[in-house]
Amino acid sequence: MLQILGILNGFAQTTGFTNAYTFGFSPEGSGIENTIALQKAVDQGGTIAVSKSGTYKLAGTVYVGSNTTLDFGNNVFIQKVNEKGLFTHVILNKGALTKTYDQNIVIKGLNIIVNGLDKPFSEVYGLRGQLAFFYVKDLKIEHFRCNDLTKMQFGIHVCTFEDLIIDDVIIKGEKDGVHLGRGKRFTIRNGVFQTFDDAIALNAHDYATSNPELGWIENGLIENCHDLNAENTVGYFCRILAGAWTDWKEGMEVQQSDAVVSNGKIYRVQAKPDGTKYISKTKPTHTQGSQILDGINWGVVQDDVTYTAGVRNVIFRNIFLEKPRIPYWVVHSFRQ
Repeated sequence: MLQILGILNGFAQTTGFTNAYTFGFSPEGSGIENTIALQKAVDQGGTIAVSKSGTYKLAGTVYVGSNTTLDFGNNVFIQKVNEKGLFTHVILNKGALTKTYDQNIVIKGLNIIVNGLDKPFSEVYGLRGQLAFFYVKDLKIEHFRCNDLTKMQFGIHVCTFEDLIIDDVIIKGEKDGVHLGRGKRFTIRNGVFQTFDDAIALNAHDYATSNPELGWIENGLIENCHDLNAENTVGYFCRILAGAWTDWKEGMEVQQSDAVVSNGKIYRVQAKPDGTKYISKTKPTHTQGSQILDGINWGVVQDDVTYTAGVRNVIFRNIFLEKPRIPYWVVHSFRQ
């Protein structure tokens, strides 16, 4: 038996196939132990399988890099637990932390139990998905499940992307099911949603706390999706947000989430959503992070300057709406 296992382990290593269980990822493990174990497995790259059925506790974010497939088997659940403090993402791509593109990533069969753990964002300002990607190319999310979204976090959140496929998802709870920021070439298909907030959000322009960057969402297909009925609801089946902004000017009035172009970058006001208005007298010029000027917390959003954000060339077909709410809502905001 040991000889056979040795042969199988050798085969796994040579083919790029890894079973997370061999690194200690187990239904019997603590959340801290499982976070460390799954991270070690994912760091191998290739295909990582979680085949043993059960509920796996997770006490922190697992970071996935390029050329990686993470395949969760049947009856496998990932449950967020608070063993060392609240955390935001179950899975986040490594390049999100440095704005470096990761590519060729597949997440298959992920079934998240949020377990009441709600933290809107941490590593990346404005990125708040249970499953999140920022700066990614060639990403496929397949057979994703989450039935207990809380009030602050989206199910799937992807921003600054190219070539995205989201196929076969069931998402229920209190916040957005699938929330996209800027990106191009995407498909969302075979989805079942029962969310208090938006089922799908195409938010090219958004609150500063709900997308880390601004720009166009384009060339997409949304098909065969079901918006189930629910007793309480707000939002829409699909929210579409567009916007525009201008160069910084001395004496301009700004408030939470307003964007300006300055010093070859886009800056946004990062403040409490309490309606407070500020007069900006000092031009923001810092190159990263945030800085308080005239009582205004200016955050650097991105280096590639654009003055507009919107949604274009998106096809909807075979959409089944059971919930009595407005199916599509398009809003454009402009800062003069």
